[in-house]
Amino acid sequence: MSGVLALVLSGCTAQELNGYMPGLPGTTDVGDMTATFWVNSWVVLLAIGFFVWGLIIWATVVYRRRKNEVGLPVQMRYHMPIEILFTVIPVVLVGGFFAFTARDQAIVEDNWAADELDVRIEVYGKQWAWDFNYLEVEGSQYDGDVYYQGVQAVELRDAEGKTTGEVDYGQLPTLYVPVGANVTLDLKSRDVAHSFWVPEFNYKEDTIPGKTNEFSFVAEREGVYIGKCAELCGEYHSMMLFQVEVVSEAEYNDYIQSLRDQGNTGARGDEYNRELDNPGTSVPVIQHEEEEH
Repeated sequence: MSGVLALVLSGCTAQELNGYMPGLPGTTDVGDMTATFWVNSWVVLLAIGFFVWGLIIWATVVYRRRKNEVGLPVQMRYHMPIEILFTVIPVVLVGGFFAFTARDQAIVEDNWAADELDVRIEVYGKQWAWDFNYLEVEGSQYDGDVYYQGVQAVELRDAEGKTTGEVDYGQLPTLYVPVGANVTLDLKSRDVAHSFWVPEFNYKEDTIPGKTNEFSFVAEREGVYIGKCAELCGEYHSMMLFQVEVVSEAEYNDYIQSLRDQGNTGARGDEYNRELDNPGTSVPVIQHEEEEH
């Protein structure tokens, strides 16, 4: 059986072996784990499906009505072994899927300890773009303490001024990440709920006002990956695009230096959140004068 399975799988492409998930194996460590769980789940479910379909076809053929038969066939009130089997198997399957899901989720959601971290980046979702603060990490060989402020995706137009349905990828907010580094993203929001999603990483995480979510990973393949907001966040939600560019250590440090040369030192933090400007969000301080008696 294993030999037949190996022969069948040897003819599959990399994307097929990845369960038709976005991207290719070896893009990120967490993406590979998610894709492996996805593929294994489908293998188990298809095996169960073929077994059930086989039973249906077998029962249809063996117990079909013959030409000379009339009336109803002999009815069986219950069959304890079969009933137990059809109760135990689903419980085992559901429990198994839950256990493996909880195990992989715990690993994916685990974050780097302080002494393991190489790069830490604050990611702010905002209507309808992204800001990135590249923070300093003590003891890391990667540079930091600079920021980048992105703008909404710019639509391309033809000679008549009509939109072409394409965007100018050269103007998209771009998050730079060094290949092979232990990276943690602090995901935040400046206004409403957004969601940081890079399909080829097989992972997404919400950015929620007043809350910080974290995403730790290792990018294992250099390249440019398109990201988007996966949470309906307003009129131009579909234009809230960005890119993740995975580069070498030298290219990463050169990019950080280019931001520093532009004067983008420090960070643009929570003080730029839109909620701080909304009326009624702060509690007025009322001073009461002491009454004279």
